[in-house]
Amino acid sequence: MDPPPAADPGPAKAPEGSGPQGEMDLPVADPGPVRTEGELLECPYCDSEAMHKLAQFLLPGLAAVCVDSTTGDLFRSPSVVAVDLRKEMVDHITQRSETFIAEALIESEANQNPENEMPDDPYEIVSIFMDDFSSTKRNIIGHVSGWLLSDSRDDKIDDFVQEMEMTRFWPLERREAIAEVLLKNVDIKTKFHCPEKYENEERLADHKAQCSFRPVTCPNEGCRAKVSVCCMQDHDAACLFKILQCEQNCEKRLLRRDMDRHCVTVCSMRPMKCPFGCDSSFPETKLGEHCSESLQLHLLKVLQAIHKKGSTADELKDRALQLEKSDDNGKLAKARDARSLTNIVKDLEAKMKSSS
Repeated sequence: MDPPPAADPGPAKAPEGSGPQGEMDLPVADPGPVRTEGELLECPYCDSEAMHKLAQFLLPGLAAVCVDSTTGDLFRSPSVVAVDLRKEMVDHITQRSETFIAEALIESEANQNPENEMPDDPYEIVSIFMDDFSSTKRNIIGHVSGWLLSDSRDDKIDDFVQEMEMTRFWPLERREAIAEVLLKNVDIKTKFHCPEKYENEERLADHKAQCSFRPVTCPNEGCRAKVSVCCMQDHDAACLFKILQCEQNCEKRLLRRDMDRHCVTVCSMRPMKCPFGCDSSFPETKLGEHCSESLQLHLLKVLQAIHKKGSTADELKDRALQLEKSDDNGKLAKARDARSLTNIVKDLEAKMKSSS
């Protein structure tokens, strides 16, 4: 009898080098000099955030390919095909990236319509490469438009991404090495990498010390991001670890990542509407001031609710003035909502009635 099929072990972390799992021995991005064009030394720096964005996109892209190619297959799961499809996908998008600039130039010369210009966003370009590759790997079910737009497909892709992250099937540093190559290959306008080349290492070293793409660590405490110098201003404007003055101008200084929660929950300057139902809106810290300044208006609203019938507007105004005069302890102005003010008014009216 044939032995039963082994259980699917999921995508295993492949060994370094060319092992039985087909792990690609791709180096981590290295800022060392690159020899190109007849011994010229190429500056290795690029936009680190753009590279990181590309690297993050590769994993869900692979997950989508694996899910679409095995949907409805009783004998294969995404984890079974992941190693082979990863290699095919990397080969495909790398080869496409190597010819992208030449193809873009040829197309721009042949087609003078500016509306048909090739995209210059590396993320968008690589997305096109990924979509083209993915379409060649979908099985019959994977080609059905209903499946491509279904929540079930999205859930399976998300689950497989999490599985690969947990097993470190494709670590971020390896994806960044690939993303760096892709970024430089498709950056037709050199917005995202340094194009400078030098004859010797001494001149290259001088350039690297001042290159606008050289990586620096974010100075905000707690943030470990490495960002190109030219992108630091944009990073700082969005860094979650940046300490800022409260947006609502209270006395607090806090991390950007905590700003929204602070402003909504505990900020003394968060806006509030009048609890007595008038149309006023003010910072919470100004509630006491508002209650004192608008006491007559609040009293009229409470008296209208207590004496629904039998009192004219002028009578209620006179009643409000009498209540203020009889309030020796200032309790009326200290009330912070309609219920507490109503109780104080009823107590004062009862005292006024018994003393008359």
